[in-house]
Amino acid sequence: MDILAITLTIVGLALFETISSIDNAIINAEVLGTMSAKARRWFLIWGILIAVFLVRGLLPWIIIWASAPDLGFLGSLTATFSNDPKVHEIIEKAAPPLLMGGGVFLILLFFHWLFLEEKHLGLPHEKFFQEQGIWFYTIAALVLTFIVYFSLQISGALAFGAVVGSTAFFITHGFKQNAEAQEQRLLSGKSGISDISKILYLEIIDATFSIDGVLGAFAFTLSVPLILAGNGLGAVLVRQLTVSNMDTVKKFRFLKNGAMYSVLALGAIMVTDGFGIHVPQWVSPVSTFVIIGYFFGLSVWDLKKNPV
Repeated sequence: MDILAITLTIVGLALFETISSIDNAIINAEVLGTMSAKARRWFLIWGILIAVFLVRGLLPWIIIWASAPDLGFLGSLTATFSNDPKVHEIIEKAAPPLLMGGGVFLILLFFHWLFLEEKHLGLPHEKFFQEQGIWFYTIAALVLTFIVYFSLQISGALAFGAVVGSTAFFITHGFKQNAEAQEQRLLSGKSGISDISKILYLEIIDATFSIDGVLGAFAFTLSVPLILAGNGLGAVLVRQLTVSNMDTVKKFRFLKNGAMYSVLALGAIMVTDGFGIHVPQWVSPVSTFVIIGYFFGLSVWDLKKNPV
């Protein structure tokens, strides 16, 4: 990869990680408001190390290693920078099921938001789909059935990747629902939970929410160092927003919409790549810039029209 491609990838990853973590940042800010100044400092300083290195660094590394165990644990870290043709052959063989699983996860994540989640309505069709929430599980089942059927025409491993992606979605969705319930307890002031427990809760929530960003990162690159750099930068930006600018971020109402349409685009790119249809590497970061840029502009226009 040349320096331009590396820079584009890292900046795209950082932007996607930042925007897709807005919900996480809002939860962090609200829970931190119930904690002592010392506990807040601990979370914001040491929590960055945990968020960046243990979650956004170790998780993609483990995923690559599990997808291509022949590379070895250390080889999974450096594989994309290797000149050994055997290493590239192993990566190419392992990539389709990984991309398929991540793509299915992201597509289901988008449809869940479109059908079931409360949102600021940024585009005309969103109101219609939100009123049809009962159809989410039908759509999810049909999407999975369609992808698995065509995956089986290529290989069982590809179909298994799609099933793993759907399984990961429903498991993490369960954790997120529990997190929302726990958040209400913490904010009520009646939970009696210590600051240490709240910090542990925030770290667990961060790990759960980071799965979206980690899996989406594979649409940009299979290089663990680049994922660590891009997602790590995004995680630091999210922490900074949590501390100083969360009220400002909340005013840009359609940023979450932009994040979710980016999720759909990245999921579609990953599934397409998983089926063996090559998508140029620049498409993921450029599509992320364009989609988020559009919804940022829409948010600015809305803010001027309806000042908060």
